Amino acid sequence: MEPFKDEKILLAHGSGGRLSHDLVEKGFLPAFDNPLLSKLDDSAIFEAKGRLAFTTDSYIVTPIFFPGGDIGKLAVCGTVNDLAMSGAMPLYLSVSFIIEEGFPLSDLKRIVTSIQQAAEEAEVKVVTGDTKVVNKGSVDKLFVNTAGVGIVPEGVNISGSNAVPGDKVILSGPIGDHGIAVISEREGLKFATLVKSDCAPLNKLVREMLEVSSEIHCLRDPTRGGLATTLNEFATQSKVGILIYEDMIPVRDGVRAACEMLGFDPFHVANEGRLVAAVAPNHTERVLERMRRNKYGAEAAIIGEVREEHQGRVVMRTHLGASRIVDMLVGELLPRIC
Repeated sequence: MEPFKDEKILLAHGSGGRLSHDLVEKGFLPAFDNPLLSKLDDSAIFEAKGRLAFTTDSYIVTPIFFPGGDIGKLAVCGTVNDLAMSGAMPLYLSVSFIIEEGFPLSDLKRIVTSIQQAAEEAEVKVVTGDTKVVNKGSVDKLFVNTAGVGIVPEGVNISGSNAVPGDKVILSGPIGDHGIAVISEREGLKFATLVKSDCAPLNKLVREMLEVSSEIHCLRDPTRGGLATTLNEFATQSKVGILIYEDMIPVRDGVRAACEMLGFDPFHVANEGRLVAAVAPNHTERVLERMRRNKYGAEAAIIGEVREEHQGRVVMRTHLGASRIVDMLVGELLPRIC
């Protein structure tokens, strides 16, 4: 294992930004390297009587209840979406709880109900799980771990490494809602307009997109690290440049105002119900039209395109006509956000 610049793990190593990527590439990949893991996609696709996708994640959000969702809904949607971003049809989930001693049973019931409702909407089944209770102070209320399995349809080949010059970049809706909803609840911030998390299962939206196009090259949900990190992942994995247009990227007024007040960049704020797609140019309009017929894609927009120049970089054309580099988040913008 190569030495790190820092002697200790920092919160920023879990931010989804530069330090997270360094940790994966220098700390984990050398030890666990294999063809499935090295693609660095959200799900591993492998052969087992057909192609299956498998993913796992843990959720440590604080507070555990926030406008638009809670840790239970977040866990189901996050895992379902990671499978969907590989083009898989999610089927089964595992859910494990690590619970602090003294946690109210009424809150646990509320979260279990939320998991049930989210699973029903996504049409997936929770088929196994586990529960651990730890001493008070050993965990902050409740942590949830999930794993999911899905089937990848024949002919679907979606990966962050598949973008090619000419592809159009589509965003399914406004960015930053989840991160601002969580931080406002955490800090007791009040805004003129209530900001709600966008937390939602996107597998049906992806399925509908695939019904109208076989030329969807990349899909990803821009969670920790936000839109900026996702686009940089595409650029790096596919060895291309990406040009986006500031005026085309939807941001709700409440989110924009909150970011200005808090000193945040909406491009780095987490989302939990949005996707980014790289689509062949001759298929873009049909994909966009189909997305807009789904409630989770109603505000979908083309925000940019894949280019040959600026390989490995994301460049944004601002509303003033200037250009600037949009880089990954380096530090920890919002800890405990998912």
